Amino acid sequence: MSERVIIEVVDHIALVTLNRAEKMNALDPRMFRAINNAIDELGTMNDLRVVVLRGEGRAFCAGLDLSNFTNSGDSVGSDLIERTYGLANAWQQVAWGWRTLDVPVIAAVHGIAFGGGFQIMSGADIRFIHPDTRCSIMEMKWGLVPDMGGFPLWRGSVREDQLRQLIYTNEEFSGTAAHSMGFATHVADNPVEAAMTLARVIAGKNPAAVRGSKRICNLLGEASDAELLMAESVEQDKVIGQPNQIEAVTAQMEGRAANFQ
Repeated sequence: MSERVIIEVVDHIALVTLNRAEKMNALDPRMFRAINNAIDELGTMNDLRVVVLRGEGRAFCAGLDLSNFTNSGDSVGSDLIERTYGLANAWQQVAWGWRTLDVPVIAAVHGIAFGGGFQIMSGADIRFIHPDTRCSIMEMKWGLVPDMGGFPLWRGSVREDQLRQLIYTNEEFSGTAAHSMGFATHVADNPVEAAMTLARVIAGKNPAAVRGSKRICNLLGEASDAELLMAESVEQDKVIGQPNQIEAVTAQMEGRAANFQ
């Protein structure tokens, strides 16, 4: 069997590929474990600056592969209540885990993003989607509640009444509609190419400042004004006057690419 998730790192950018093309990257127990292991591995890469997440073949991710879940005791983690990954369980980590990485994650979405696949997409900081992508918050079709991190990830991105309708009906919508509602950041005919272009821009910025900015962004949905103001000060204090911050200024003034440590 081929490796379910492939990580390729070039110039501080990790291209992460969901690699179960014959099943449109549907989520079976092995796929859940592979994604969570990949997130763990990325979290150990100190030289990493950006992640681009894509799906191999005809789809980004078609959601749960129900044919591979024969009983509730599957080894992915049968206890939904137990928090095995910080705030999340093993099922939620495949989507929520991208937010826990120190570096920005850019999703490049095409073909199909159903159910769990749509929630995985939502875990990215920035999302490029092909206009014809078939999207659905699919869980209600199977009598289930969306439970792979979608609710906290969607909060603040999309109007609540629209979100409620999509959840209650599991109706399908396009990538263009996903963008107009706020689920996606950009519509692109070639999402991977667009994502990699942006990744190279971000990778050229002070990595300490980018990581600090992500930590602040992760507080936006829950922190008070006072907490956000303090977070700004704390993160700025970590980077100001440091070699990478000085290099950012010097490179800008000299009109060259920065050489960050």
